[in-house]
This record gives sequence, structure tokens and C-alpha cells, in this order.
Amino acid sequence: MMRARNARWAISFADLALLLLGFFVLLHASGSRSAQVLSGVRAQFGSSALAGADEWRADALFVPGEVILTPNGMTKIRAAASHAVARGGSVELASAGQDKGTERFDSWDLAAARLGAVARALKAEGIRENRLVIRGLDQRLGGTGGQVIRVAPGPAK
Repeated sequence: MMRARNARWAISFADLALLLLGFFVLLHASGSRSAQVLSGVRAQFGSSALAGADEWRADALFVPGEVILTPNGMTKIRAAASHAVARGGSVELASAGQDKGTERFDSWDLAAARLGAVARALKAEGIRENRLVIRGLDQRLGGTGGQVIRVAPGPAK
């Protein structure tokens, strides 16, 4: 009885391992289409694909090497916030890639702090905290193009 239960568990684990291996092989084989594949997987598991997103390079929003928004950056954030407030619903905030670190921040700290600064600015412009969804930091696929911050309309509530 115990041996049959252990064998069943081992087969289930092997199935899961092979399924994951197959997924990653297909993802790797898709090459330049990996962003489309990940978007499809994201959609299948209930996350929206950031359609209609405003996408900004972080170096266009912030003082170089710092977490201080420029006047141009604040203008862009105000416009996105006013559109989101008028539309209702939630706002999804995501970040991909990293800019070069400085003496004060390494690249991860700089990317995370900038994402937080955009979230605080959106909140200050009228987006309620319970309507702001922060998706986190993603590795940009295939390049060192710097940090990109996306602000997208979430599902209407």
C-alpha cells in the first residue's frame, strides 16, 4: 500500500518536471518571440497583458543616476494619473530592465526605488492605494536597454 502511494507521487512529480522542462524548452526555442509567449502565458493565468500601457524609459523620467523625478517626468505621470482617475478602475505599474548603478545605488536598488517613486507620484496625483497594483521588476529580455516603466489600465472595478 505504502509503496503504491510513493510510486504514484513519483510519477506525478516526474510529470510536473517534464511539463516544466517542456515549457522552458519551448520558451527558449521561440527566440525573439519570447515576449509574445510570456504575454500569452500571463493572459492564460489571469493577468492582463498591459494593453494600452504608457511605456517610458526611466532615464527620461528621472535625473540621471537618481530617484528624483524631472519636470517632464512629473508631466507624464500627471497625464497618466488624470486619465486613470477619469477612467476609474485600477492602474498596473511594472518595470523591466535596469539602468547602470551609481556610487549611491546599485542597479537593482535604483530600479526598485524608481518604481516606488512612480507609484508614490501616481498616489499623490489621485490614484487610491487600493487601485494601484505594482507588478515588480522583470528582467528585460535580450538587452541592456535600460529600465522601462509601464503604467497600464487595470481591470475596471
